[in-house]
Amino acid sequence: MQTISKGSNFLNVRIITKIAIKVDTLSYKTISANKATITKKWVLVDAKDQVLGRLASVVAMILRGKHKPDFTPHADCGDNVIIINAEKIRLTGNKKDQKYYIHHTGYPGGQRKVTFSRLQARKPEAIIEKAVKGMLPKNRLGSEMFRHMHIYTGNEHPHEAQKPEAVNFSSIK
Repeated sequence: MQTISKGSNFLNVRIITKIAIKVDTLSYKTISANKATITKKWVLVDAKDQVLGRLASVVAMILRGKHKPDFTPHADCGDNVIIINAEKIRLTGNKKDQKYYIHHTGYPGGQRKVTFSRLQARKPEAIIEKAVKGMLPKNRLGSEMFRHMHIYTGNEHPHEAQKPEAVNFSSIK
């Protein structure tokens, strides 16, 4: 309702418009993915000279399935990921000397710290595992998604039969 004033006279004007739109409701169905409708692919990621955090976020997105149009948050609709050259990952800045990985043994005074460079020399797969696991959901579904990631040092991996597709990072970012 609009009120228009001219001098001391008030005039009430109602503007009513009816618009009829016919919508085809069958074309707007929301599809919820489940185990029967999900197609899982195998993806190959080369970690050589990749920044750890950027690599982990892309891998977590692929494991979760957020790159697919039929993404469903409560279903495991992500792909299987193979990561090669885990020992050639890099960090920016001085994190190579300053970053610590902390764990606790369970005993009093049992907190232990390991530097990035020491963990990279001993077990380079653990660095990528910790980074990706921190970006997945903290529940049973996140644990199931984490099982679909396979990390290897060097160029070789035993999953040639699955015919993995290589990921181009410039197209995902």
